[in-house]
Amino acid sequence: MLRFLTAGESHGQALVVIVEGLPAGLHVTVDDIQGELARRRLGYGRGPRQRFEQDEVTLVGGVRHGRTLGSPVAIEIKNTEWFRSDKWHEEMNPAPGATKAPLTRVRPGHADLAGMQKYGFDDARDVLERASARETAARVAAGAVAKLLLRTIGVDILSHVIQMGSARSGSARPTFADLATVDESPVRCFDPESATRMIGEVEAAAKDGDSLGGIVEVLGYGLPVGLGSHVHWDRKLDALLAQAVMSIQAVKGVEIGDGFDVAGRRGSAAHDAVRWDESAGDYARDTTLAGGTEGGISNGGLLVVRAAMKPLATLNKPSLPTVDVVTKDSAVSFKERTDVTAVPAMGVVAETMVALVLAAEAQRKFGGDSIGEFTRNATNAAAR
Repeated sequence: MLRFLTAGESHGQALVVIVEGLPAGLHVTVDDIQGELARRRLGYGRGPRQRFEQDEVTLVGGVRHGRTLGSPVAIEIKNTEWFRSDKWHEEMNPAPGATKAPLTRVRPGHADLAGMQKYGFDDARDVLERASARETAARVAAGAVAKLLLRTIGVDILSHVIQMGSARSGSARPTFADLATVDESPVRCFDPESATRMIGEVEAAAKDGDSLGGIVEVLGYGLPVGLGSHVHWDRKLDALLAQAVMSIQAVKGVEIGDGFDVAGRRGSAAHDAVRWDESAGDYARDTTLAGGTEGGISNGGLLVVRAAMKPLATLNKPSLPTVDVVTKDSAVSFKERTDVTAVPAMGVVAETMVALVLAAEAQRKFGGDSIGEFTRNATNAAAR
């Protein structure tokens, strides 16, 4: 069974991820992973950190001569900022010691206060360094490998931004062949006219020192029938996808297909009609209201997952009203370097989480210790 675990802090020495359950013989290179990490740094409205954080990747274990060995794959992403600045050597030193500048004016909407209360900390940095979205770089590294595995059975995943602030794009959806076009957009929006309006929203928020949220849509092409299951609550594909995508920092809403919209329709207009496609020799659906899943199982149609990201909790101005946890006096929240928005980058992370869920379910369904067995089992299943 494919699973992964990340470790590391935002300004620590490195992030680390271990991916277990990959079949032997999958071709993986550092360039494959760095390419996905570079996509995560994309997006209009990102802060200066993206310009100098280079995501130096090392394959520590599980890969030899460009192919997986069937053992856990360990990936390290060095934090070049930690090596560049003495500040972080002091602040994030694992040796016994203490900080000279504890952060006590917690940020509303961030994990600061709840994490401090849960673990008994008196410095928000003990929480924010791990709660930071920097952790998603390790997830993207794991997802890069999951995407390579899915590609061997013809599954491709991409995302695009469909809303930024109040600007929303039209109904056009990119295919995987359009991925470069999406990534070339400053806001990763497939519709150029809508992208212009989104850029305007970002610029207006930046001018006010504020932040901006939005919605991304993740599309999965080429999914086989039968990923997930209807027989147990924790095996349903849509439930697994919802949990995985909701786990992304600042994501507050997830829908599969037109989930929220169809809730307001009558049943006669809320479901994907099924027809037999004679030329393909298979069942087909011409709409994606259910988002490619029925009963917790992939139905062979286009997978559609949307994620809503709230505006970021760290603002340049105005600062949010809060309390100093030491004095209990009213205060304004501290400022940690921030982006105006991270919605375009969140789309890449959402692709990652979707890919990791699909790869795990594909492994569960098709099995195989080697990539040859895995793809052969998938091909045989499709032929039945």
